[in-house]
Amino acid sequence: MAGGAGAHEATEDVVRAARAIGLPGAQINATPDGVTLSLGHGAPATFESIEGSLRLDQTARVAGIQHGLETGALTPTAALEALKGLRAQRARFPVTGMYLGGFTVAAGIAGILQPTWPSVLFAAVASPITIALIRLTGRRLVPSALLPLFAGFLVAAAAFAAFQAGFITSPLRTMLPPVAVLLPGALLVTGLSELVAGAMVSGASRLAYGTTQLVMFAAGVAGASILLDVPPEAFANARVDEIGPLAGFVGLVLLTLGICFMESVPRRLAPGVLFVTASTYVTQWSVQNWVDAPAWGGALAGAFVASFSAWVIALARPTLSRMVLFLPSFWLLVPGSLGLVTVTQLGIDPRESWPTAMNATSVVLAIALGLVFGTSAARALRFTIRRGLRRRADARAASTLVE
Repeated sequence: MAGGAGAHEATEDVVRAARAIGLPGAQINATPDGVTLSLGHGAPATFESIEGSLRLDQTARVAGIQHGLETGALTPTAALEALKGLRAQRARFPVTGMYLGGFTVAAGIAGILQPTWPSVLFAAVASPITIALIRLTGRRLVPSALLPLFAGFLVAAAAFAAFQAGFITSPLRTMLPPVAVLLPGALLVTGLSELVAGAMVSGASRLAYGTTQLVMFAAGVAGASILLDVPPEAFANARVDEIGPLAGFVGLVLLTLGICFMESVPRRLAPGVLFVTASTYVTQWSVQNWVDAPAWGGALAGAFVASFSAWVIALARPTLSRMVLFLPSFWLLVPGSLGLVTVTQLGIDPRESWPTAMNATSVVLAIALGLVFGTSAARALRFTIRRGLRRRADARAASTLVE
């Protein structure tokens, strides 16, 4: 759960590991705040709270521990000791990685959302504001509940000032890349996928929390607009493309590199992360530009490819974490950005927010459905392969007995 998995996925992983160590009756109730676990029907239950999220390198370590339990390479005692020391695992680049990663992530997302040179430059220059606030929050110098409000206000004020000076043309989309690392896009999509899978408590709570985060961001943007007396035309959701189609692909590479720096992604996983992210973006871009499908069509196809390819790679190489391969492909992209645009426009001009709201809702729903379809297809493939392997093993055993 701390690594970004949905409640239904975490439940499946824990139950599978429990069966591997001889506990077929284990029961689990997973929520975003904690996990309640019982080792058997009628047995005592214990609760373990979730204290913050995990970096991708820590998530990869959890996947390795789970694989060790399932294969018998790790004893339960050794696995518990490894998990206890997980939070103490230091980031590879604790300070420089955060700022360099934030810089490249912001520039990369600007190349995707608003491919103009002024927007890319603004994103790169403004990204340290968000990273500094994140670090201050980690030191408890800034209340975590107010982090979206402060980040939205400071970055929006800089964007509106640049707009009034004539430096940028679309401040609403230009201000998104610097704060994208905080936008709850993955939270909203995971919540919807949990609802689709039947995890109602986790899904509803994630959606409510993600919506609250968007409202806090929008309040900061609105406060900056009031302070600087920004005209309504500054809130137009207009995408301007001055760089060309290659900007999105260059932005994709920068985005992936930035995530690897910020999340200390192990080097052995970086090619897989880039492959899944690139496959997702190419699929989404091709469907929207070559097939001329709406935005939700590209989102549906991209989410399917992201989920399916991550599962297949993890199936071929079980020591690789599917969550590490999969999360960057949709972590910081359209859902959170469109949601912030929608909520902000709703507060400024409700009439103009309706088309964006419908677009954002359709994209988020399409991504959630794509994840479910991709995961279901990958699980069916896994079941088919494992059944074939069991049949071959049984056939070899039978032939050995005959001989």
